[in-house]
Amino acid sequence: MDNDVSAGSTTTIVGRLALGITLLAVGLGYTEVIDGVTAADAVSIAQYVGGVALFVAGLMAFRDGDSVGGTAFSALGALWFTWAVSADNQVSANAAGLFLLLFALVALSLTVAAGDQLAKGTYGLFVVSLVLLAVANFADNGSLAKVGGWFAVAAGAVAWYAATAALAHWPTAVPRRAARRGVTATG
Repeated sequence: MDNDVSAGSTTTIVGRLALGITLLAVGLGYTEVIDGVTAADAVSIAQYVGGVALFVAGLMAFRDGDSVGGTAFSALGALWFTWAVSADNQVSANAAGLFLLLFALVALSLTVAAGDQLAKGTYGLFVVSLVLLAVANFADNGSLAKVGGWFAVAAGAVAWYAATAALAHWPTAVPRRAARRGVTATG
């Protein structure tokens, strides 16, 4: 695969779009930047787009022999589906924080395993978001939850860009510059 222009598979594109949409919806809900919209309003998107669509994309990735994509999309599909179906259940803030912290570990594994810069960026920002949201739950801190929401928005934007770049054949890697002494820009 060319490092400058993405040639992502259909499964990867669908998975990244589903993840991007879900992260944007939930993240914007946590930021409360849109009047009257909260994270609870993103439950149906999280359940069907983030949960079901991502899980199916994960199964398709496994079928295509993509173990990293399959693991990422199916695990994140399970995360979003569980988050959505448990939204109406009353759980302690500590239980919710633990859930987010455990999935931060999953996202950290995905960050390490990701093969391209945009996937690493998406999962890395998502790790930060999940950790901040977990700590916000443990500490009952709404301001920290908003910061975590912004990191989720950033992760969603990177995932959305990665999918769009693959569809439109846009550049997905920054050109590497010469770093050694005596090497000129022309080589």
